[in-house]
Amino acid sequence: MGATWRVIVLNDEFNTFDHVAETLASVIPGLTLADGYRFADTIHNTGQAIVWSGAREDAEQYWERLDAAGLTMAPLESG
Repeated sequence: MGATWRVIVLNDEFNTFDHVAETLASVIPGLTLADGYRFADTIHNTGQAIVWSGAREDAEQYWERLDAAGLTMAPLESG
């Protein structure tokens, strides 16, 4: 059994709450738009949020899609 990989989105000065929430909801399986807004709020208020954790292959895919959509990403980390 492998390590758990974390996909972390960082706060920035150019992505809107709407863009962050909608992007998260469209990329992360099972995440609703309301969940996306909760993550956007956490990112805004704390500087980052772990938006998904699990297998490395899935983490890499979600990280790449979020990055391609313009979100500010921390490097993938395992834990």
